[in-house]
Amino acid sequence: MKAFVMKEIGEVGVIEKDKPEAGPNDAILKPTKGLVCTSDVHTVGGAIGEKNDLTLGHEVVGIVDAVGEEVDLFEPGDRVAVGAITPDWGSDASQRGYPSQSHGALGGWMFANVKDGTFAEYVHVNDADANLAKIPEGVKDEIAVYVADMLSTGFAGAENAEIPIGGTVAVFAQGPVGLMATKGAMLKGAAKVYAVETDSARAELARRYGADEVIDFQTVDPVKRIMELTEGKGVDSAIEALGSSKTFEDCVNVTRPGGTVSNIGYHGQGDFVRIPREGWGVGMSDITINTALCPGGRVRLQRLLRLLDEGKVDPSPMTTHKFGFENIEAGFKLMKTKDDGVIKPLIEF
Repeated sequence: MKAFVMKEIGEVGVIEKDKPEAGPNDAILKPTKGLVCTSDVHTVGGAIGEKNDLTLGHEVVGIVDAVGEEVDLFEPGDRVAVGAITPDWGSDASQRGYPSQSHGALGGWMFANVKDGTFAEYVHVNDADANLAKIPEGVKDEIAVYVADMLSTGFAGAENAEIPIGGTVAVFAQGPVGLMATKGAMLKGAAKVYAVETDSARAELARRYGADEVIDFQTVDPVKRIMELTEGKGVDSAIEALGSSKTFEDCVNVTRPGGTVSNIGYHGQGDFVRIPREGWGVGMSDITINTALCPGGRVRLQRLLRLLDEGKVDPSPMTTHKFGFENIEAGFKLMKTKDDGVIKPLIEF
């Protein structure tokens, strides 16, 4: 089969690989739609170290091609989604309630991390009964693929932000994860959502997904503006959706005492993320800092697919470009350069 791989740090390409086989509890998926993620770019840049011929990708939906003899819930021909996070549900971390961290820190993120990813003609899925979900008939593949990561991660940001009904929320960065964090904040009952973003197209989408005000950090200091909007009190919850030490510091600085900072940004560069001393109340402000890798699993996917099926969320405006699998390298390069107003490139297999 053909697979799009990280040949080494800084180099990608399409190579031939053997088709994977299903173990007793596994499934083999034939992809139909996929999405390129900025974390794929980080990986090729060396964020998780040197990898050789590692198949990239972790956002995919498709058709079940084969299943192991112990798989009960799925059979060949089923149209399914698989999460970017596919935990080993029997691991110590899963047993303690942190399945995304199985096999060590971030180890539930297996695709294009500890095993081959999803940009291939066939994909191996471990623990299929727990990590796959059937796609409702009324949900198209190009919509369903967003539950793999963008909806799950963005909504995890809102869930972990401990947003009180009627509360105030600041979301720093309105890429696809930040946009879904903004939508998630609205679904969680926030009365005011302040989005921080400079790109006009992303700002427009932020408003569509529920932002009450979009703050352009290139024209105004977002911390000062958010403090003005909250009459000097700060927000109940701040969500970091970029992966920058500066935006993390801003999150702490706009969060009121007793509030929550929720980090879902991928901090792929630098040795440290700083916490501002005064904004943190010299360490005693009762500000909670929550971090998370988006949850995996069938029940999580089913809930997100239900939101799509009921029309509660429409992620399709985030798809700005489409590429056939034969042109996947062009989609990857576009995600790397962020040219042409790209938000998410859709890959059609």
